[in-house]
Amino acid sequence: MSSPAADTPSIGRKIIVAIDGPAGAGKSTIARHLARHFGLLNLETGAMYRAFGLKALRRGVPLDDPSALQLLSAETTIRLEVGDTENRVLLDEEDVTGLIRNQMVTDAASRVSIFPPVRAWMVRLQQQLGAEGGIVMEGRDIGTVVFPNAEVKIFLDAAPEVRGMRRFDQLGPAPAQQPEEVIRDLRSRDQRDRNRADSPLRPAPDAVLLDSTHMTLDEAVKAAEAIVDERLAAAAPPAHSPTPTTPLSS
Repeated sequence: MSSPAADTPSIGRKIIVAIDGPAGAGKSTIARHLARHFGLLNLETGAMYRAFGLKALRRGVPLDDPSALQLLSAETTIRLEVGDTENRVLLDEEDVTGLIRNQMVTDAASRVSIFPPVRAWMVRLQQQLGAEGGIVMEGRDIGTVVFPNAEVKIFLDAAPEVRGMRRFDQLGPAPAQQPEEVIRDLRSRDQRDRNRADSPLRPAPDAVLLDSTHMTLDEAVKAAEAIVDERLAAAAPPAHSPTPTTPLSS
């Protein structure tokens, strides 16, 4: 575990910053930046679901069978190790970091994540990873379920069309999908995330809403930094002023 850079603001090692929001909102990018800026560890929970989705695909487990997925989870270990630029994702001690970013695995992660047994198992893993604090954790239900007592909660959102085009731009020079397909898939994922029975995607009551529809990435990052700074300042104990002394009477 590397220590914060010398010029990183010091905010202690116990704080938890929870970032929630729909797919394509930029949660991972902003979480990585906040972790570097404030000297925290970045734990990307979406990578954990992708790793489990990858295992389900490899094993041929039906993605709509909660009982089979629960049995699979009982024989699965997932760990995140902090790297220089991103987390290393270890699935049953295999480094699958480079295997979990394709569309098939992303879709599988979204499908398996709707089932309560899978989510309950993942929540336990995430709580173990963040038990000591000093982290930025992003996902769908971090501020509402995983860490409801997080010191800072941000709900990051943007219009579906904007999020879809951001995703499309990340696909590279020869994308397998057209922009309208990416946007359609993203809307379908939104529907699943927002309407699932267990831990639906929604802002925590005390979360700060950050809509980046009309923001550049740099503007969204600066806005997130300001939210963390403001929450930390509000939570800081007031400075003690000297107790006035009463002059002795002669």
